[in-house]
Amino acid sequence: MRLEEAVKSVKALDAQAMERAMQRWDNIAKPLRSLGKMETIITRIAGMTGDAGVHFEKKALVAMCADNGVVEEGVTQSPQDITALCANNFVAGITTVCEMCKYCGVDLFPVDAGMVVDTNVRTDLKVAYGTKNMTKGPAMTREEAVKSLEAGIAMAVELKEKGYQMLATGEMGIGNTTTSSAVASVLLDQPVESMTGRGAGLTSEGLVRKINAIKKAIEVNQPDPSDAIDVLAKVGGFDIGGMAGVFLGGAALGMPVVIDGFISCVAALIAKSICPAAGDYMIASHVSKEPAAHLILDHMGLSPVLHADMCLGEGTGAVAMIQFLDLAAHIYHSMSTFADYNMDNYVELK
Repeated sequence: MRLEEAVKSVKALDAQAMERAMQRWDNIAKPLRSLGKMETIITRIAGMTGDAGVHFEKKALVAMCADNGVVEEGVTQSPQDITALCANNFVAGITTVCEMCKYCGVDLFPVDAGMVVDTNVRTDLKVAYGTKNMTKGPAMTREEAVKSLEAGIAMAVELKEKGYQMLATGEMGIGNTTTSSAVASVLLDQPVESMTGRGAGLTSEGLVRKINAIKKAIEVNQPDPSDAIDVLAKVGGFDIGGMAGVFLGGAALGMPVVIDGFISCVAALIAKSICPAAGDYMIASHVSKEPAAHLILDHMGLSPVLHADMCLGEGTGAVAMIQFLDLAAHIYHSMSTFADYNMDNYVELK
């Protein structure tokens, strides 16, 4: 599915399915609306899928892996080869998110969207061998930006065809909090300092280098804030583009897509900037410790469930959220109703 087709395929949420889902919640023998976001998110999922039955037994985490040329500027404490090492560990099943996926019944699909070397991770959707150093020119061409978006769309299509009903987004890429901060700063028209954190443990001196690199990249490239693809191309990364494509593809196919942390939030912001209706298919999982995370979620009108100071990435927050959603779905399907007990329903007070 091409980008244009995906954007045109996104439909408004099914209001009738949402109404039926809310009626089901209101008939369950409990105080009205007392399960909060468990109820509202399950109801939204009914609208996404057009089915008040709300089933998502098959869940997949798509982890986009890519390298970023801006690491040349000393914006991270980790060497670039950590990206490939961690990507291989995804395949070996030994990262943090791998253990979480096993426990929560989520299948992990790592994708090489643009690492500087080939690994054991699939490479059929690889855009290029890393982005360019964005402080010296565009991180990628516009054509490469579109290709990264279409890589994510392709993953959504592939997983839909395999019977998956819910997607989650994750990533691995040394330097990607730098690119994410740059994209967020431009799209939200906020100072770089407000959008930039320490990532994976930068010193104060390192944070200054990171901020200065982002400022230079924005000055050199002059990304157009009204054109999210231009912003992605000039100061983004292939991993961000790939995740944005998963959001767009999921929305086009009527599938809920769970946002992870800061980098995933930035990808969601790009996707919603390209196709505003795609935002209806996004589920916010948690608020990252990165300073811009809550600003992005507020801008998109999304309310996260978990406030756990998580900042690991990989999709860890998204997988934790899926466990919450599984519990919500279990209650939705399994609880007795007021009618079962010959009781009158609660009535909403005006």
